[in-house]
Amino acid sequence: MDEYLSEKEQLEQIRDWWRENGWYLVGGVALGALLLFGWNRYNAYQDARAEAAAALFLELQESFEDDALNEAQVILERLRNEHPSSPYTDQGGLLIAVMHLNARQGRRAADQLRSVLDNTDDEELAMIARLRLARVLADQERYEEALALLDVDARGFSGRFNEVRGDIHVAMGNPQAAREAYSQALSGAGLDLVDRSLVQMKLDDLPLASTAAAALLPAPAQEPAAAEDAAAAEEPAAAEEVAGEAEGGA
Repeated sequence: MDEYLSEKEQLEQIRDWWRENGWYLVGGVALGALLLFGWNRYNAYQDARAEAAAALFLELQESFEDDALNEAQVILERLRNEHPSSPYTDQGGLLIAVMHLNARQGRRAADQLRSVLDNTDDEELAMIARLRLARVLADQERYEEALALLDVDARGFSGRFNEVRGDIHVAMGNPQAAREAYSQALSGAGLDLVDRSLVQMKLDDLPLASTAAAALLPAPAQEPAAAEDAAAAEEPAAAEEVAGEAEGGA
């Protein structure tokens, strides 16, 4: 504003500006206040839902500790229906899978783990579910399915994935493939998640490549000379046996 204008002229310009722009300013302030109110209400709603999901998960944990599988399943269904995207729901699925395994219900455990894997938004939790599911499938001797499940970019979990891959190859009777998997588990990424002494023990327990290959080879054929010597050695014994039979008959 020009400093040389009179005070009256300055006031008049302010009034003109307010008449033209005042409603925009008031509307902007009102809109900002409304957005802030809505944002606070949304956060309060999200906090309330998170607290409700946490409360249900605590109930599920208590059922887990009491080994009350049926009760735990009911709580998990509530979590999935009322809080489908909550991390507590994913954690609940992992707990229920453990309960099914303890009850020797491998297929139900696999179903729970697959549900977590398919629905979680947490990448690390998905890796954990994938790893556990591969172990469950291997226990059911569904080896190829378990190996296919591990055929992903495991990133920080590659050490654990390779260890489980090695265990599966051992169960399948593939010591060389198991050796490669265990070696990668000890040298690749994610070493902080691997029990290195245990993996090294598994690696040391594998048969040597030469021993494993020899076990698969047929027995060697006898050399001709050795066969002739054996036949020659058998001939006197056979002759004596015949002579003895003849004397006995006489």
